[in-house]
Amino acid sequence: MQLLNFAIIKLTFCLVIGILIGHFFGVSIVFSLSLTFSCLVALFVSYSIAKKQFTKTIWFGLLAFVTMTSIGLLTATLHNQRNVSNHYTHYISIKEDSLYRLTFKVKEILKPDTYNHKYIVELIDLDHNHVLGKSLLNLKKDTLTTPVFVDDIFISYTNLHPLKSPLNPYQFDYRNYLNKKYIYHQLFCNEAALFQVQSDSKTLLGHANNIRNFINKKLSLYHFKANELAIINALFLGQRQDISKETYANYAKAGAIHILAVSGLHVGIILMILNFIFKPLERFRHGRFIKTVFILFLLWCFAFIAGLSPSVTRAVTMFSIVAIAMNLKRATNIYNTLAISMFIILLFKPLYVFDVGFQLSYLAVFAIVTIDPWLYGLWRPKYKLVLLYWHTLTVTIAAQIGILPISLYYFHQFPGLFFISNLIIIPILGLILGFGLFIILLASFNLLPQWIATCFAHVIDFMNRAVGWIAHQESFLFEAISFNLLHVFFAYLIIIALTRLLIKRTFRSVYFILASVLIIQSFLIFEKLNFKPDEFVIFHKRKSSILGYTNKDSLLISHNADGVSFSNTKIVEQYMIGKHLKYSKNIPFKAVYRLKDKFLLRVDSMGIYQVKSFRPNQVLLMQSPKINLSRLIDSIQPQQIIADGSNYKSYIKRWKVTCKKRNIPFHSTSQQGAFIFPLK
Repeated sequence: MQLLNFAIIKLTFCLVIGILIGHFFGVSIVFSLSLTFSCLVALFVSYSIAKKQFTKTIWFGLLAFVTMTSIGLLTATLHNQRNVSNHYTHYISIKEDSLYRLTFKVKEILKPDTYNHKYIVELIDLDHNHVLGKSLLNLKKDTLTTPVFVDDIFISYTNLHPLKSPLNPYQFDYRNYLNKKYIYHQLFCNEAALFQVQSDSKTLLGHANNIRNFINKKLSLYHFKANELAIINALFLGQRQDISKETYANYAKAGAIHILAVSGLHVGIILMILNFIFKPLERFRHGRFIKTVFILFLLWCFAFIAGLSPSVTRAVTMFSIVAIAMNLKRATNIYNTLAISMFIILLFKPLYVFDVGFQLSYLAVFAIVTIDPWLYGLWRPKYKLVLLYWHTLTVTIAAQIGILPISLYYFHQFPGLFFISNLIIIPILGLILGFGLFIILLASFNLLPQWIATCFAHVIDFMNRAVGWIAHQESFLFEAISFNLLHVFFAYLIIIALTRLLIKRTFRSVYFILASVLIIQSFLIFEKLNFKPDEFVIFHKRKSSILGYTNKDSLLISHNADGVSFSNTKIVEQYMIGKHLKYSKNIPFKAVYRLKDKFLLRVDSMGIYQVKSFRPNQVLLMQSPKINLSRLIDSIQPQQIIADGSNYKSYIKRWKVTCKKRNIPFHSTSQQGAFIFPLK
């Protein structure tokens, strides 16, 4: 099947290109509007001319693709609230310590960290100016006595802190992640600094949050354990904030993390249940239309209750199209359905194109509908139970093939036993979801018998234990896999080539796979010959010192962190993955490091820096040495002072002032990030 023969797929591809251009190059609203209007006029003129001609030309098609690209550009531009004159960023000072009177509304509750509850808030007023825009609210944990809900409105006098970039190379860029959600600043408050404003207005998300709270309140009466209730929230309400780190890690290691995200499997089962419930309406006049309306309404109610996450939005949009076609007795093509759902979602949420869940969701479904029919056809068991498990296995393998490259790029691990966890859970997941919806309905009306709730709790507990057992088979978990964007591209190139050869065995398919292999081999040879230069790195870690020295494919590490603290940190692991390093070795600290033709002197808590045989170019201060920095500068005359994360903040502040007075460059890893010195 030629995918690009479908016009909607080509148009969706052009829309995505336009969104990417709009996001990365940032054009004005006037320019994007003018361009889109000009393209639409040109398209209309081209269509009028084409209608009068007997021969086909490529100009109308090209103009259609350019117009769709311009619509993508316009969509990205219009959704970026920074382009609006009353966005809050146009009213704030560049000084980070400026205090503002802010009025904001809570829009979303996030997973808390060790010290803070986290919320996404929508700014309403800034110093008596009506503003737009979202921010991240960090509310100190030990001061919070009153729970915060969606749609609560608060006033506070506080600072707007810019989101910080990662302080170490190859760390997860939380700033970039939030920027793609149009969030550019964060607030730090305690409960005493918040004044709640009484408001009766409720948004749809606020009502959805109230429904979730109501369901949780009712379920809490039936003695579910915290982990069981957290899984129920994830499966049925789309909320994963309460899942413990251990449970979440177990599902990720077992290759079953997709089960915790409300997606196509969940929505498909709900559609089947609703279709069965409303089937009697078909007997009445216009009953099929009424049935479709009810199904669509309830599907989108479920999407809102589940928080409208990208996977939920994708699934509900796709199954809404399926429901309309099914009840109107129209044949549908799954590729068209997927492309239409993606097209509609991106028109309203253009930056979903960067969302990991959105990408994984579509790649998995595309892989299933393309690869699974071929895999499934390899063997047709006679017995229904064997057939069920065989089909589950083929679907699981097809989905894993589709998401493997992008999963390695984002998560750098591969769960070798993914098929076992899916074979255990997926065949019974339909029963769990159907039974769970029935339990929630009964609990909401106080009609749920305790013994049924207990049975369901045991089923959830069994699922958690099975996943936990699989996750602990660490021999089958492949971690710290280096995989960059070029690797993703070439991996999908070979997957597409192999899939095409298996489905359509023609000479063109053979040529395509041979060309793909040749391109990939050329890239691997180039990558092997093009060594990255060695470098010396002073990492940032609070209360600790970590120094790294790369030597070809190895990393030599010196650190003073305790064993638990060092094993828990991902700083070194992420660096090794990003640099494609294979080996690491711990070595003791040196007093002096020779970096090419320069010398770096390390001054620790002992405060010893008397050197006579050479003059150091740089001085590294670590572990808060009690020294007079001016005297050190006079004594050894360094060209630069570096302070890592093991020093007290007050010391760093004092040293920074001293260096500024003496006109010497000062690098603090807590502010400027890791210090990297290339060695070649």
